[in-house]
Amino acid sequence: MRYLDADAVAALGPARAVEAVTDALRGGLDPTTDPARTAADLTAGQFLLMPSETATGAGVKVVTVAPGNPARGLPRIQATYLLFDRETLALRAALDGTALTTLRTPAVSVAGVLPRLPARPLRVTVIGAGPQAEAHVATLAAVRPVEHATYLVRDPSRTSLDAVALTSHEADEVLRSADVVVCATSARTPVFDSALLRDDAVVIAVGSHEPDARELDAALLGRATVVVEDVATARREAGDVVLAIWDGAIGPDDLLPMRDVVTGAADVPTDRPMVFKTVGMSWQDLVVAEAVLRRAR
Repeated sequence: MRYLDADAVAALGPARAVEAVTDALRGGLDPTTDPARTAADLTAGQFLLMPSETATGAGVKVVTVAPGNPARGLPRIQATYLLFDRETLALRAALDGTALTTLRTPAVSVAGVLPRLPARPLRVTVIGAGPQAEAHVATLAAVRPVEHATYLVRDPSRTSLDAVALTSHEADEVLRSADVVVCATSARTPVFDSALLRDDAVVIAVGSHEPDARELDAALLGRATVVVEDVATARREAGDVVLAIWDGAIGPDDLLPMRDVVTGAADVPTDRPMVFKTVGMSWQDLVVAEAVLRRAR
């Protein structure tokens, strides 16, 4: 059994992580068969368990959520990934699960929107300035040149990134010119006015996996092609989708599975925005973990 630390996980690189996700879907992996994540309450927070199986392996990510940790100077979310042999269920490797999440989340996002990304250098607007915000820019840059990336935050003085205030006139202009908008926040209500976006904009929303929290307004989903990892999962966990359906902006039949986009089974129109809403699924960790282990051999 091997232990692969954060450096070993990151060494796979964003381009290969995108390739691992894409290859899995094109190779026949069906996200609809993925087990739902389960939660167990603890005195100090919560366990999240995310098991999955592919044709070549099995694994589970064990995530802890400790709301009191930030006050202690510790991460709110921590994780370990356990990768098993598919036939014997013997433990093959343990991986830094936090690093794995940081790598696989933007890899899934970029794999899902890649068919719609223009060939020109991208103007990227990111709402948020945490690890996922930066990781999404790095992953986009691994597949397309990035002309410029601007981070929209409540307080630009708290980050060293090229950031502007979310409520400023400059932020509105940045949103109007964006090819790609990434939302990676802990917000529970819409974080920007979607009327500012061009009809050819691509929007990635990764900030929530709760049915009552959303980063995007219903109006955007109503005018966009809405892509999700899995329809049933999105209707259960993706507040952006759940609340837009509740508001009457879209219906369940309007949701397009990521697998159809990646495999080419469905075309995404270019004359309306594309929204890719993700909540994170167990198969994604597994296929990227397997790629990390293959590289480390």
